[in-house]
Amino acid sequence: MPHVLVAGRIHEAGLELLRSAGNLSIEMIDEVSTDSYAPRIAEADAVLIRTQPMPADVIDRAARLRIVSRHGVGYDAVDVAALNRRGIPLAVVGDVNTRSVAEHTMMMMLALAKRTLAYDDASRRGDWAYRNRQEAFELADRTLLVVGFGRIGRAVAGLASAFGMQALAYDPFVGAAAIEAAGARAAPDLDTALPEADVVTIHMPGGGEALIGAAELALLKPTAIVINTARGGIVDEAALADALASGRLGGAALDVFAEEPPPPDHPLLACPGTVLSPHSASLTQEGAARLSLHAARNIVDFFAGRLDPRLVVNAKAIAPTKSQPVA
Repeated sequence: MPHVLVAGRIHEAGLELLRSAGNLSIEMIDEVSTDSYAPRIAEADAVLIRTQPMPADVIDRAARLRIVSRHGVGYDAVDVAALNRRGIPLAVVGDVNTRSVAEHTMMMMLALAKRTLAYDDASRRGDWAYRNRQEAFELADRTLLVVGFGRIGRAVAGLASAFGMQALAYDPFVGAAAIEAAGARAAPDLDTALPEADVVTIHMPGGGEALIGAAELALLKPTAIVINTARGGIVDEAALADALASGRLGGAALDVFAEEPPPPDHPLLACPGTVLSPHSASLTQEGAARLSLHAARNIVDFFAGRLDPRLVVNAKAIAPTKSQPVA
């Protein structure tokens, strides 16, 4: 009987699907960290993993491992090359969290524009005169720069249009015609687009150097706000904190960090004009259920011999995909 290691607590819907398969044993580790699941990986035939890293040395200890299923769509924390060497498929979920992340992005945008946290704090302190600062601004007629025009980026642009915002999109992998057909204006390059933006929202995959660093932040208006609900490290967090502290940026909102959770002395934790959340944009009640179901279904389908190759990110590298029924 294949043994499934669930590395990090997931919604009960996914666990119930694994149990209902009838031919799997399940072990769940509550904590989302590499140290918490690594000691148990030697016994795992399958791993359902959250956002924590899965480095090569851990994969090498998993002699029985046959599939890894990510509880999401990003996989930059997983050493795919190590999986490829073993012919192990890495499956991700399909389109299950677009709406949740798009709404979370809009929440952060509105919280920054309307100074929600500052006004809440002033109200609780009885500082009614704080309203006379008139710091809040309207989104209508502002330019929203969407960096990464995939499903989530398009959904954010659609929601923002209801507030009267004008969408400008930069995505080197999406043609101008497709961007314009979706109701946005295509930006030829990032450096040209940044000076126009009142709000920048990031929806690109991570990996490599920061896409938005000190040089890019310097191109923005001093009133502009930056939102990252994609991947930690896409925005240079030290440069972002410096821009906020020096008044060269209007605000920032992050759902993701290069190191999660961020250390207690992380400069953004004490920065005014920030809205932060603990990598929770996709974890609405509905989104969490969908994520867990799809991540669990990948494992069930793999052992039933019907894993969808479109959900296997390294399918070409390990072809043919090892999706085999369990006797």
